Amino acid sequence: MYDIISSPVDYGGLTLKNRIIFAPTTLGLSEEEQVAKLETIAAGGCAMIIIGDVPVGTHGFGPDLFSKKGTAHYKRLIDAAHRHGCMVCAQLHQSDSDLIAILKCVPGVLTKRLSPDDLRKRLNQAVGPYITKLPASKITKITASFGEAAVRASDIGFDMVQVHGDRMCGSFSSSVFNHRTDGYGGGPIHRARFAVEAVSAIRRRLPDMPIDYKLAVRMENPHYGNAGILISELPVFVPLLERAGVTSFHVALADHSDLTDTIPPAKHPYFSDQGCFLPFCDAVRAVTDLPVCAVGGLNDPDFIGEQLHAGHMDCAAMSRQLIADPEWPNKVMGGQTSSIHRCVRCNKACLGGLMAHKGVHCIYERKR
Repeated sequence: MYDIISSPVDYGGLTLKNRIIFAPTTLGLSEEEQVAKLETIAAGGCAMIIIGDVPVGTHGFGPDLFSKKGTAHYKRLIDAAHRHGCMVCAQLHQSDSDLIAILKCVPGVLTKRLSPDDLRKRLNQAVGPYITKLPASKITKITASFGEAAVRASDIGFDMVQVHGDRMCGSFSSSVFNHRTDGYGGGPIHRARFAVEAVSAIRRRLPDMPIDYKLAVRMENPHYGNAGILISELPVFVPLLERAGVTSFHVALADHSDLTDTIPPAKHPYFSDQGCFLPFCDAVRAVTDLPVCAVGGLNDPDFIGEQLHAGHMDCAAMSRQLIADPEWPNKVMGGQTSSIHRCVRCNKACLGGLMAHKGVHCIYERKR
């Protein structure tokens, strides 16, 4: 029944041993805890781990690819996964947070007048003006840095890179945030330019590197997400990204709104169903033959097998489910589905733990 889940797949030029991917996740853990958690997930049988939010420059948040400390950190993660035959992908990103806006919020954060959610809303409100006023000379330096970062990622041992299509790529892509009047703003072709240049910079430096693209899709009627692109704009964006060098697409809801939209709980008013973002994959499928990875509330082996067989996706990405039970792939492929700890999408210890600065955990950890 689950043969297709366990079958190898050519995912944009990279052969994965099965169809299960650990989705990019900010874990908020110490290095030791992060290495241990990701190695446990790799040992559980997933085919690839995407390391989230790897900065393309030297001044981003978290470890970078250019320092000795950052290099050592990523090598530890890669080695831990490779020990179990698990591939590793670096999600390359450039923050779209305005430093001045951050500094203005510091007093409120220190005095606890601003909660983490308040801070997020303030920074999201500052994205539009920041993106719109960013000098073109600085933009070209940023897009070029994606190529430099990809070379470093390849040298360190990453098997694939993913361009984060939310963050700055997504904000430039979005008509909600991007109000520029030069070649980087206006219609969808111009709003795609930043992302296209970032991908092209990687492809020029690494002609054979598999390049995944996290494609952030924005919804209207009802409105969800602020970064990213509308479904109606996919026929413009996707071919441009494909020609620039993208070899696969990781499809999700656009960010820069409530975290409970992009990480929806089981009681979400719109995204409560299993595979809640799969309709976006179908829209992407209509305009490309490249492999597509789905994400969003996936945890049921029968449902995932059906969607793979039906061709709605080539791979299934999970985060909360593999945190709830890292052995999900091994249990499914070993016929032990009854023993799976199913993620109930409560968001209590995972998203809740992150927002409380306690790191991403799971309610099941207390019961093991």
